[in-house]
Amino acid sequence: MKVLDLHCRSGHVFEGWFASEDDFQSQLQRGLVQCPMCGDEHIQKKLSAPRLNLGAASAHEVSKADSSTSKEVALPSAQPASPQAAMAAWMQWARKVVAQTEDVGPRFVEEARKMHAGEVDERPIRGQATMKETVELLEEGIAVMPLPAAIKEPLQ
Repeated sequence: MKVLDLHCRSGHVFEGWFASEDDFQSQLQRGLVQCPMCGDEHIQKKLSAPRLNLGAASAHEVSKADSSTSKEVALPSAQPASPQAAMAAWMQWARKVVAQTEDVGPRFVEEARKMHAGEVDERPIRGQATMKETVELLEEGIAVMPLPAAIKEPLQ
């Protein structure tokens, strides 16, 4: 697995995970690599250092610590997620939502209200709403959540 530091023309920096350099280049040429912030498809690699996890406890060390008389387990300290990792997780979640929802486009507000009122069967939907319409839906008790504008269609 190759972890690459990438950036777009707007200067947004993010991380991409690929099976190989060839996989990255193939996806890039097919327009499948996009900036998660703005949707730009003009992506370039940044210089990055390899990641070596030399400080983590081995399974043997954890097992040995667990068998001691004090019953304490020595685990590596948890590192806070990097902004790139957090963005990657958010984008992965957003793409999953897009893949599992029906795009009702500009009918979103109408469809959400119909489902809330029980006029139509509930189903997972997505679409467009203005900020005012979104606030109105929330005030009516209809749960809605914005998705990043860069997410248009599920990636193949």
